[in-house]
Amino acid sequence: MTVRVKICGITQYDDAKTAITMGADALGFIFYKKSPRNISPEAARSIICKLPPFITCVGVFVDATEEAIMTTAAASGINAVQLHGNESPELCSSIPLPTIKAFAVKPGFDIDELDCYPVNGYLLDTWSEAHAGGTGTTFDWTVAKNAALFHHNIILAGGLNTTNIEEALDMVRPYAVEFNSGVEIRPGKKNPVKMREAITLVKNWK
Repeated sequence: MTVRVKICGITQYDDAKTAITMGADALGFIFYKKSPRNISPEAARSIICKLPPFITCVGVFVDATEEAIMTTAAASGINAVQLHGNESPELCSSIPLPTIKAFAVKPGFDIDELDCYPVNGYLLDTWSEAHAGGTGTTFDWTVAKNAALFHHNIILAGGLNTTNIEEALDMVRPYAVEFNSGVEIRPGKKNPVKMREAITLVKNWK
């Protein structure tokens, strides 16, 4: 099965259009004011309304309430949610949209924790005390490899780029991968050359 690709941290229509043209399956819009890639619901809608059909537009939230998530979803037009904080299983199950729960992987991480969350996908990212994702660094992929043995919907993130993506795919064999800082010129501005190469490597991987 072809590995899906999500380009996260979209803030500009040109980057969204380029990512889709190159074969991205999903785009991530970060609704977290502390992120350098933060976007307003209104700005996200101005991008999303121009996109072709069948593209998954994922809203990324960090410790937001259900009300805030759904208000932002309605205002922006996203059709999936990614929860990147310390959200409870109860909150995850209450969201009436396809939901991805992100987990920051640090030493001692227990993959059994995933079983507590009734969600559509599990995103494994690099833990950082200072940042909720977007660190630009990788973690121990053995954790993701083990998780993928028990879950068909593992999304690998954290420092992925054109130099390490094939190794990551060979080791983990995830359902999908997420690129962010690894395909950027600067936070919030993507590099079309890096996006093309990264997406091509994933789509051609076997």
